[in-house]
Amino acid sequence: MYQALYRKWRPRTFDDVVGQAHITDTLKRQVAARRLSHAYLFTGTRGTGKTTCAKILARAVNCEHPVDGNPCNCCPSCQGIESGAILDVVELDAASNNGVDQIRALREEAVYTPAAVRKRVYIVDEVHMLSTPAFNALLKILEEPPAHLMFILATTELHKVPATIKSRCQQFAFKRITPKTIAGRLGYVAEQEGISLTVPAAELLARLADGGLRDGLSLLDQCSGAEGDLTEEVVLDVLGLAGNRKTLAIMQCIGREDTAGALAELDALYRDGKDMGAFLGELSSLVRDLLIRKTAPEGGHGLLMGGYEERSLRPLLSQFTSAELVQMLTILQSAQADLYRSSSRRLDAELCVIRLCDRTLSDTPEGLSARISRLEEAAAQGVSIRPAEPAPQTAEPRPAPVTEASPAPAPEEAPPWEELPPPEEEDLPPWDLDPEPQPAPPVEQTPVPRQAPQQQPVARTPVASAQGSRGQWQDLLAHLPALPPMVHSFLHKPESVTGTFEEKTLTIWVDSELTKSFLSRGDTPAMLEQAAQTLTGEKRRVVFQIGRPEVKPETPPQQEDHFSDLMALGQKFGNIEVK
Repeated sequence: MYQALYRKWRPRTFDDVVGQAHITDTLKRQVAARRLSHAYLFTGTRGTGKTTCAKILARAVNCEHPVDGNPCNCCPSCQGIESGAILDVVELDAASNNGVDQIRALREEAVYTPAAVRKRVYIVDEVHMLSTPAFNALLKILEEPPAHLMFILATTELHKVPATIKSRCQQFAFKRITPKTIAGRLGYVAEQEGISLTVPAAELLARLADGGLRDGLSLLDQCSGAEGDLTEEVVLDVLGLAGNRKTLAIMQCIGREDTAGALAELDALYRDGKDMGAFLGELSSLVRDLLIRKTAPEGGHGLLMGGYEERSLRPLLSQFTSAELVQMLTILQSAQADLYRSSSRRLDAELCVIRLCDRTLSDTPEGLSARISRLEEAAAQGVSIRPAEPAPQTAEPRPAPVTEASPAPAPEEAPPWEELPPPEEEDLPPWDLDPEPQPAPPVEQTPVPRQAPQQQPVARTPVASAQGSRGQWQDLLAHLPALPPMVHSFLHKPESVTGTFEEKTLTIWVDSELTKSFLSRGDTPAMLEQAAQTLTGEKRRVVFQIGRPEVKPETPPQQEDHFSDLMALGQKFGNIEVK
């Protein structure tokens, strides 16, 4: 009669158990020294050897001729326990016997001494499934057990076991078995069974086992019926993982940013009956594998989830950066969480694929970081980066502002002394006529001090004026130390970045949020502040703003006032009155 591989190759001694040496060595020493506990608690994931070690321990404590802590498997006790003929060793499934009545019956019969062996052993599997009253009933006998009684409890969910139970047991935590160990065991079993298993196929099965050797043996048993050599392609076909190739094709479309191709592949999966939740899970596993291969290329091979060939993953590594893969995982996890309460699972999956293909749709910090990492990688490879040209603005022409016409300047009137003609002799009165002109006596004239014209305030250019800011910004760029290539490229593009000097601040005007986030990180702000202090002699704080600086108009110089000069001239000539 054919027997499944995981049952046929179940270990019969502690030495046959693989991947759990920290537990089997301890149990062997306890059996050899006869220093056994009355209760054990085995914890760990499925397929790691909990029930197997419990059965080996039950035979070892009752073996008539133990060998270095291992059961001999030849004496009547070992053979009777292994065949189930001896009823003093009982295996219970707590999932189906979780009531308080079953535990009370167990407690009543446990007080009787064993009939054929030295110890009565109860193996309770999935003990976390017991109800609260059942745990309370089990607690009493665990607290004060008879000398001939031993309990071996096994569970995959330790957090559900009450602390009062755990404190009365010796706990042993079973670890996940590494893929390398599973692959070696599968190769040995395949060789003994006459299965032509290739090494890549064994590694693929080991990764699919997810740390459980029983799962690996079951998968090998399923694939052993294939004709010819058991290769990676055969394993994928037999296990029904050929859909992973379509998932891989969608990932390749995402790498090319081919939204139409990705949606077409997703539609083919949907028509084939693929569940959208399972598809997003497979895509998350693929992205996780790519992220591990990207960040840990040497030691991360054993951490892969499996399901994909090595030659298929290698081309995808060059299409994504680590930041992009992290962003994709965030999008996938959010979509998976929202999928179960969605009314249209297909629509949610399509929206997720569209967001993965078009990275500009994400305005989250992860999305901006992914786009910046893409720019940095391109700059490191020597690719010149040009900012996107802004869309032409087709604004309607504004009408010219209507301003009140200033009156034409009035012609300057001549002074009164220039308008009056010199007097004629016939117009003079007789007493003013001299028969002969006499030289006038010298008159000492007191010089009248002329008032100096008042100094008018000089119009100053605003700080944010066009000429002054542009010149100061260019001087600042000349004082900057050596910068990274990307920062230097952004700062020297006036259409993208410019700066204005204001009171105690240096405002950097940028064209987009992406440029702002790129320039505001690292040592760039500190370098700008140092250069501004060196240029102006004052410490200034750097502030980043999105947009263009508002250029203030120049203040026109005030016209010179000649009234004071006119007053001084009027005082010089006494016959002139200025009104």
